[in-house]
Amino acid sequence: MNISNNKKALHDYFIEDKYEAGIILEGWEIKAIREGKVQLRDSYVKIKNGEIWLLGCHISPLISASSHVHPDADRIRKLLLNKAEINKLIGKVEQKGYSIIALNLHFKKGRVKVEIALAKGKKLYDKRKVEKEKELNREKMAVIKQYKRL
Repeated sequence: MNISNNKKALHDYFIEDKYEAGIILEGWEIKAIREGKVQLRDSYVKIKNGEIWLLGCHISPLISASSHVHPDADRIRKLLLNKAEINKLIGKVEQKGYSIIALNLHFKKGRVKVEIALAKGKKLYDKRKVEKEKELNREKMAVIKQYKRL
């Protein structure tokens, strides 16, 4: 079941590879995620000391959260991948222009997983080209639909 998508990621990046990673969360974060109070818009992944960390993921605390817990909505969260996948990502990220971004957050067998992607940033002219292609496809579909009506 899908929880949250990073729609801006597909607009700003070419996706090369996708990986599914576990994420270490606190109890209040799970409750907030189940309520849909999560945002991945500006989230990205950093590799530090051979570990992968999710930054920029905003999980809004619930009003009914416990009084003895002081939630930090933008804290850095550790991601769980096997060593071979981490090493593969490290090798690719060291190349110029590659970065790791979070695409979506979802439930799998009752656990919260994050789909991360190895991505290369789009230039402005690439974005324009993609928009032009989408517009052309819309026009083609409209012509086909009109033709089928006749």
